[in-house]
Amino acid sequence: MSQTRRLAAILAADVAGYSRLMGADEEGTHERLRGHLRELVDPKIGERRGRIIKNTGDGLLAEFASVVDAVRCAVEVQRAMVDREPEVPEDRRIRFRVGINLGDVIVEEHDIFGDGVNVAARLEALAEPGGICVSRMVRDNVRDKLDCIFEDLGEQSVKNIARPVRVYRVRDPAAPTEEAAPAAVQPSPLPDKPSIAVLPFANMSSDPEQEFFADGIAEDVITGLSHYPSLFVIARNSCFTYKSRAVDVKQVGRELGVRYVLEGSLRKAGNRIRVTAQLVEAEAGKHVWVERYDRDLADIFPMQDEITEAVTLAIAPAIADAERRRAMRKPPGSLDAWAAYQRGLWHFSRGTPDDNALAERFFQQAIDLDPSFAGGYTGLAYAQTRAAGMYGRRSLPEIENSTLALARRAVSLDGNDAEARTCFGEQLLMRRGDYQGALAEIELALAISPNLANAHGALGAVLMWSGQPRKGRAALEKSIRLDPRNPNLNLRLVDITISYYLSCEYDAAVEAAKRGIRSFPDHSNQYRWLAAALGQTGRIEEAKEVLAQAIAMAPTAFDMFVRRRVPWHRPEDHAHMLEGLRKAGWSE
Repeated sequence: MSQTRRLAAILAADVAGYSRLMGADEEGTHERLRGHLRELVDPKIGERRGRIIKNTGDGLLAEFASVVDAVRCAVEVQRAMVDREPEVPEDRRIRFRVGINLGDVIVEEHDIFGDGVNVAARLEALAEPGGICVSRMVRDNVRDKLDCIFEDLGEQSVKNIARPVRVYRVRDPAAPTEEAAPAAVQPSPLPDKPSIAVLPFANMSSDPEQEFFADGIAEDVITGLSHYPSLFVIARNSCFTYKSRAVDVKQVGRELGVRYVLEGSLRKAGNRIRVTAQLVEAEAGKHVWVERYDRDLADIFPMQDEITEAVTLAIAPAIADAERRRAMRKPPGSLDAWAAYQRGLWHFSRGTPDDNALAERFFQQAIDLDPSFAGGYTGLAYAQTRAAGMYGRRSLPEIENSTLALARRAVSLDGNDAEARTCFGEQLLMRRGDYQGALAEIELALAISPNLANAHGALGAVLMWSGQPRKGRAALEKSIRLDPRNPNLNLRLVDITISYYLSCEYDAAVEAAKRGIRSFPDHSNQYRWLAAALGQTGRIEEAKEVLAQAIAMAPTAFDMFVRRRVPWHRPEDHAHMLEGLRKAGWSE
């Protein structure tokens, strides 16, 4: 067989989330993909003088003599795909990921080989749905010839390639831009124990009300898995940022730093529901376990337990010491109460003042429908605290007695509810200066649910404010690792800044505060601690500017935390903060 070598531009493409789409609608997905290839992709490749080397089921490999033509073809395809399938929900649309490399290839009659091809395939795996990633060689040859933006993603170590590859994301200036989420936390390496993210289950019913049942199943599976100390489980808030998005499990695995991803779907017909769940090994995209459940709606809670147990059994070979215990988490007696609670969680996770007010309403509704369901009380306590502490829609004295009563009620109803004990410990006992009581409650919460991100964050705050800032920082960092997209992330980032300041590591406090401000520029607490840290380092002019910002942004909060002392600040810590602020130019 004859073979030659030549320099070529290689384009690799696949469909993001193809396994999930096929699991939900095999025939429909296959037909839609064939239509896109026939009507758009194949003609564009021909128009740009490329040739398709092979189809791979969910994608293709193509070769171009011109790297400019290859990139232009990819941009035009992705641009056209935005407007296709307008009638299909966003989370079910077909979206391509494309990688392009310029390299030396071995050419045979019906195939091409070599590192140039392998790199293109790895670049495609790094691309987001609807996105394009290219190598440095491609960027260098194209950047002055096409009206594209190349975002440097740095050097990436990719599988089976000896040297790191410099990767660039291609942005089409003509494409509509989306508001980017704060880049507060970089993708993390895999933990030293099996790790999993549970994506929100897709609602395949025509009834939008079933969204909350689908969300609730995923949320309860996350809670069940979190009880296993041998697992590393990403929190609900971060998992649910992928809701209604066409995502690929490989991308989820990279972004959240997990080995396994659980995804699924729900259909409802009358009083029957069908839930499909599948566990995927993220890096390889390999299915570990798939199951379908057909149940009466009344059996939804036992079904959640079945899914949770099946997932833990499916990954048991990877965890020899996996514990089989399950915490006794009491389900609500009313599905209506459970649905109201799920609606409250959804609005709470949105992280806006108006959504928080709606969350309060739905949590109260859950309590009214089922007064024995602990989750409603915990949710309402958190929402009221946020209304006072973050949005200024209530005062702290106003909600103090109310939140105390709510948290106590939640704990009395279900002593095994880790969220309730965390809320009672941090939001109430710690805020009264009862550090030992708070620590006892939070340690009990972690014994019940070792992967509960809120509990690790609460532990960090209690340790920090009780005179152990370095130990507190370690717990705070673990909380962020477990839930990198938590709606309260801005508060945890402030706590990390404070932990450095209280440890007298002022330069580190300055850097931590600036990182937090880059992600959450409207959060005034960071500015106050940044001003104090700058004052301690002698950077007086910069400190004065930041201090003025802190006061102007939130004069009421500045008065509460500075001119007065809140109960959870020890006198010596409050004096330490005032020392830095005075050096920054503040005077009573």
